[in-house]
Amino acid sequence: MSDQSEQGAGPRPAEPGDAAEAPAQGAGRRTAGGLVRGTERIAVVGAGIIGLAVARELARTRGAEVTVLEKENRVAAHQTGHNSGVVHAGIYYTPGSLKARLCREGVAMLREYCAEHGIPYDEVGKLVIAATSAERPGLRRLAERARENGVPGIAELDAIGLREVEPHAVGVGAVHSPHTAIVDFPAVARRLAADVAELGGTVRLGHPVRALRERAGGVEVIAGGRRERFDRLVCCAGLGTDAVAALAGRPGQVRIVPFRGEYYRLAGAARDLVRGLIYPVPDPRFPFLGVHLTRRVDGEVLVGPNAVMALAYEGYTWGTIRPRDLRSILAWQGTWRLAARHWRTGVREVYGSLAKRAFVAAARRYVPSLTEADLVRTTGGVRAQAVARDGGLVDDFAIDVHGPIVLVRNAPSPGATSSLAIARHIASVVPANS
Repeated sequence: MSDQSEQGAGPRPAEPGDAAEAPAQGAGRRTAGGLVRGTERIAVVGAGIIGLAVARELARTRGAEVTVLEKENRVAAHQTGHNSGVVHAGIYYTPGSLKARLCREGVAMLREYCAEHGIPYDEVGKLVIAATSAERPGLRRLAERARENGVPGIAELDAIGLREVEPHAVGVGAVHSPHTAIVDFPAVARRLAADVAELGGTVRLGHPVRALRERAGGVEVIAGGRRERFDRLVCCAGLGTDAVAALAGRPGQVRIVPFRGEYYRLAGAARDLVRGLIYPVPDPRFPFLGVHLTRRVDGEVLVGPNAVMALAYEGYTWGTIRPRDLRSILAWQGTWRLAARHWRTGVREVYGSLAKRAFVAAARRYVPSLTEADLVRTTGGVRAQAVARDGGLVDDFAIDVHGPIVLVRNAPSPGATSSLAIARHIASVVPANS
């Protein structure tokens, strides 16, 4: 796949149009933390939670002068700002995978970070419910995997036990993860951006990357009308990954296919029917977990998401169609092979998108007292899912290193949960100046 592959108050981020120049390479300046900045200049593309965590880590541990380049006018504009806010405990992931390891490390790091900065972090717990006896074997395998991954407090419950946790839920059995939590990920991202600024870095909003090329010992970048030279560049562009990789001349062996996840929210008293998180037993063929019920830190309860292929990389609605994006998505042979392999599932997902009663039926499978009137459409999100040439959905995190350029190719859920651990991992693989 690559040269190297692995699966408040205070300074503000720069606003669009800010033109303050960074110190010349090698000039150096000392910050409050005592590290001398300016000996290594690193650009990070993308101001989602992973890009900001990477920038913070590089500034904090390497003393690098970091510049975050973000095309939108705010941080956390896409995947970070459009997810359900669940801090995953590590139940689902293949033991020994990068995803499993970084998720468990990331949970601990995120919990500590939120406590340090006063960001609400609520361990509401998760129930994974088997609705029928046919799902019991999958539930048992899930419990075994969770324990193998070191998830604390895992308990297997019968039909009576699960109702002690969620009184309005039904099923033949469940796995309970009491330490699965919820958090406001955009708030975490904003705090990370403030950290970057306090560490002497810059977050440049409204600065899309237009061109980049490797030069001797570094990378030249044109972004927001500025041409700059950096020692290293880390791409954490999410839905824009393929575009940045193409600019770098490193298209790779996977491509991003955008999947829109649509949500309803529970209205009025129906919110009281769900205490924490209620999930189905996942289909092992897909990385998508299926429609579930999720309490948020703001008190809302979400129902969803489904997973339909979007018609643009930022296709948040059916009406968002961008021909250039669509040509790029459909030009990848892996897209067609994925569609041929899973067309029946695709048809069901499209039906669920267009028919509210399909969402209601999925939710009622676990909370039967819900009615169609209890569900109100709300905003959804778009997942950047890497797809291989053979049509396989890339399950693990994937990070490529090409000389001075590091590309995060795949970091879907639990990417936000794992963000601080992913950042530490990426900082360890970004080549040091020779």
